[in-house]
Amino acid sequence: MAQADHDQLHPVERGGACGASVQAVPPSAYERRQGFELPPVRMAVTEHRAEIKHCLRCGQPTKGTFPSEGTQPVPYGPTLKAQAVYFNQYQFIPLARTREMCAEISGHPVGEGTLVAAPQEIAEAGRPAKAQVKAQWRTMEPVVHFDESGLRVSGQLQWLHAASTERLTSYAVQAKRGSEALEAIKILPTLAGRAVHDHWQAYCTYPDIAHRLCHAHHLRELKCIEERSQQGWAAEMAPLLVEIKTAVDEARPIHRQLSETKRAEFVRRYDRVIVEGLQANPPPVFVEGHPKKRGRVKQSPPKNLLDRLVAHKREVLAFMDDFTVPFDNNQAERDRRMVKLHQKSSGCFRSQEGAERFCEIRSYISTARKNGQRVLEALHTALAGSPFVPSFFSAHTTSPG
Repeated sequence: MAQADHDQLHPVERGGACGASVQAVPPSAYERRQGFELPPVRMAVTEHRAEIKHCLRCGQPTKGTFPSEGTQPVPYGPTLKAQAVYFNQYQFIPLARTREMCAEISGHPVGEGTLVAAPQEIAEAGRPAKAQVKAQWRTMEPVVHFDESGLRVSGQLQWLHAASTERLTSYAVQAKRGSEALEAIKILPTLAGRAVHDHWQAYCTYPDIAHRLCHAHHLRELKCIEERSQQGWAAEMAPLLVEIKTAVDEARPIHRQLSETKRAEFVRRYDRVIVEGLQANPPPVFVEGHPKKRGRVKQSPPKNLLDRLVAHKREVLAFMDDFTVPFDNNQAERDRRMVKLHQKSSGCFRSQEGAERFCEIRSYISTARKNGQRVLEALHTALAGSPFVPSFFSAHTTSPG
């Protein structure tokens, strides 16, 4: 049972059988039940008064110093601001309704300027923690997931870039989708661990990084090829990948790797299915006398997938040889989905600054939640000047420039 704040005794006055008085009889036991209720919420108002004194020697007046929360004519504390950011930035409640909720809950209207300024304060307060997250990724995280998706900002298409692990999250909005954006974000180009992604071309422009490919994408492509093209190799490759995953999941608790015999069998079957696929999808034949077209030769979806499975065999089967490598990129997709939900519920971002601020706040909140922190508490501590930083961060981690 929970620790009770109040006790209420319900006495027995008369016996149940004969009706005799039992008021003088001490109880032999108690049956306990607990009820839960929120106390009434009201705004707590603190009046700050600064003394004004005149010096007896020089006659000049001197005024006492207000605390940081008393510098504005009508200041609001971190608890109220944290709740406003929680409603607006985390629960996706529009600004006007957030203001209405604050007034209904506290019985005191909150100025719109305060609600607009609070997210900016949170974003600024969380930037040191975000810098430490980036430094942690570059040096300590063994596997990092990457994903990107379109995002509307001021009516224009931009790109949301997500980088995530089981305990860290970073969002960034960029006008570009490719290498230029990745260079500006400064996570993937200097990554020390493995990068898991969906084989977007921009990710593969960093050959010095260990790349690992998402099989959730491969399974979707294989299913489409099987249904539309009726190609038998696709119907074999999909269950083979799932079978390898099952074998890895079963071996992981007690072994560091698959047995050499099992691994060799999987590789042999993988190669055989690839050969069948290439036979069913030969390269295009150039006819003598016909001029060659510029650029890359257009191929069918089955041939494109086969080329990828051949050229990146090591990255495709990495999860079989290294049990720390995940089978899919679902971690990044789950984290990206929450930001996309904001666009679905509230429409596009009205300004570049608002989109960037939202990404900073959501990065901070997501990382805090992954490490067991309550969202409201994490927002409150950030506004109080002590933003949450995961305890596992190395003491030698330095903030990047």
